[in-house]
Amino acid sequence: MPKLRTTAFFRCLVTAFLLAGGAVPAHAAGPTAKAVFAGGCFWCVESDFDKVAGVISTTSGYTGGKTAAPTYQQVSADTTGHAEAVEIVFDPTRVSYEKLVQHFWRTIDPTTRDRQFCDSGSPYRTAIFAQDAGQLRIATASRAALEKTKPFKEPIVTEVVLASTFYPAEDYHQDYYLKNPVRYKYYRTNCGRDARLKQLWGDAAAH
Repeated sequence: MPKLRTTAFFRCLVTAFLLAGGAVPAHAAGPTAKAVFAGGCFWCVESDFDKVAGVISTTSGYTGGKTAAPTYQQVSADTTGHAEAVEIVFDPTRVSYEKLVQHFWRTIDPTTRDRQFCDSGSPYRTAIFAQDAGQLRIATASRAALEKTKPFKEPIVTEVVLASTFYPAEDYHQDYYLKNPVRYKYYRTNCGRDARLKQLWGDAAAH
């Protein structure tokens, strides 16, 4: 079928669907934006952000390093410079980037360098990878404000940098907490993530 006729046919189907009482998903009606955060194990970061209203999708991956299209084995060997990170697609009319940054702080331990909970090495560092100058300004200001109001004494060592290429991780890492709930819960509990978050943030801890 020629492209023009295919497009016209699709429009007719959409029109008929709407006339029949259907609805186009809210996130398909307007622009979206991206945010990238590194908070240790990307399985946990995915889980923590999928719960946020306005977040459309989360993708585990690698960024911040020098190796193109790295594998999990390469990144975990701590030779690529990449961090485990999550790319978040969100609806800015429902949740602001500033709110996502605020949520991020309360899902991590920002006081440890090159480590999160039981995972150590630079792949598990915490970082905010700003997509543009606007995000960089918001994230930097948020870190400065948090340094003044944080409920713990240790300094914040989380990086705020401009984003580089984001490489999606292997399929088996995507939605790991949904595909393997028992193993995920065992890992998260035994790694001490939620216990440490409670210690740092109290009732404000997000998980």
